[in-house]
Amino acid sequence: MNKLIATWFYAGLLPKVPGTWGSAAALPFAVVLHALGGFPALLIGTIVVFFVGWWATAEVTRGQAEHDPGMVVIDEVAGQWITLMPLSYVLWSHGSSVTILPWPGLVGGFFLFRLFDILKPWPVSWADKKSTPFGVMFDDVLAGIMAAVVLSIGGYLAHGGFS
Repeated sequence: MNKLIATWFYAGLLPKVPGTWGSAAALPFAVVLHALGGFPALLIGTIVVFFVGWWATAEVTRGQAEHDPGMVVIDEVAGQWITLMPLSYVLWSHGSSVTILPWPGLVGGFFLFRLFDILKPWPVSWADKKSTPFGVMFDDVLAGIMAAVVLSIGGYLAHGGFS
């Protein structure tokens, strides 16, 4: 069970770029959560994924030399969902009848999160250096927050923020 969770339904076992696969596999679940309950569902889902992912990561890496093996992608799920929270919040708070997250936000959020997760600017790099299951989860939380900020600014500008 812990491997199923840590690899996000085995997406982390796909070849070459497990973090990207994990991020991509997180998107449909974010869309479903938003459609079912809007921003509150995505927020609660993210909190649950963070804590369950922290536990699953601890279980999968217990006794292993590698504290952050590539197959563990539950951290990417949490970070990807955090990236999409502003988009979900805006739609939900405006009472939008849109039950699905619009594709420009999904695609932009996906690439922004991957960018921050791969480049690891400070403080993502600081959290990444922690050799604990919490550090595995928290660096992606920070990357997700940074991507969410940039995605929010992009959305603001794309919708005529300064006009």
